Amino acid sequence: MRTREKYGSPGSAAMRDDLAVKMHADQLDVSAEVVAALVAEQFPEWRALPVRPLPSTGTVNALFRLGAEIVLRFPLQPRADPELRAELLREQEHARLLGRHLPIAVPEPLGLGEPGEGYPGPWTAYRWIPGEPIHPDRFGDLDAFARDLAGVVTALHAIDTGGRAWSGSGRGGPLADQDGGVRSALASSVQLTDTARLAEVWDRCRAIPRHEVADVWIHADLMPGNLLVRDGRLAAVIDLGAVDVGDPAVDLMPAWNLFDAGSRETYRRALGVDDATWERGRGWALEQAINALPYYVETNLVMAAIARRTLRAVLD
Repeated sequence: MRTREKYGSPGSAAMRDDLAVKMHADQLDVSAEVVAALVAEQFPEWRALPVRPLPSTGTVNALFRLGAEIVLRFPLQPRADPELRAELLREQEHARLLGRHLPIAVPEPLGLGEPGEGYPGPWTAYRWIPGEPIHPDRFGDLDAFARDLAGVVTALHAIDTGGRAWSGSGRGGPLADQDGGVRSALASSVQLTDTARLAEVWDRCRAIPRHEVADVWIHADLMPGNLLVRDGRLAAVIDLGAVDVGDPAVDLMPAWNLFDAGSRETYRRALGVDDATWERGRGWALEQAINALPYYVETNLVMAAIARRTLRAVLD
């Protein structure tokens, strides 16, 4: 079970309390010295820039700041097969596409690194985006933020798909396809949350038929850590690794992982979604959170706290 991470400032509240704890059995720790050597070899124009690691709640990549303008992302579970390289290239292609259409910043690709001494897989470079991930308990006007985010989501869903449909993997397909994983996670979470009530909500949501309209471009991972704030407003939507064409209900997840009851309703009204789409969105929020909770309950306290918040909200 993996979620994503930010390209902007880590923010003290978003840092893991114990960075030595490994989240994945096959996780590889990479040092700043190894990163500096890879940069010097593959991007000699950057070799004089200082490298420093960035504490992060992210679960997919180790982050390093390179100078003032660049952030490097090294997958925690690297592999040298072509599939991962294609995945990273696809993420950069999506960044360029969304950058042309969205009204706020998205990550700007600067380069793709290759395997080298000390690190056996590809890695990426993006331009640094100033900002902090939103912290709902410390944010002043969640209603305004909900409207801002709804505007971004509306613009995203309006991008021409060229007739494409869901790719067949990841979020965005039939919610019922996630039933096995959700039930397994519920069974692993009996001591962590109200699994009986959550199972009832899941049964209701997964029974709703998939949308009948055409698939749209979706971010598919609108977690609080992927929404950067600057000067009290939404400044950037980041981490585009899950971007795909699929069910627009997936991008309703912030209604439960971020917003309170009032701003949740503001988000719904601003997007103008019908009851069936809303309930599928609730199902996607539940699916993400119930998988995250047992996996990260001891290794990533911030991700576990977001999962608990989400699960409480889906029961409202």
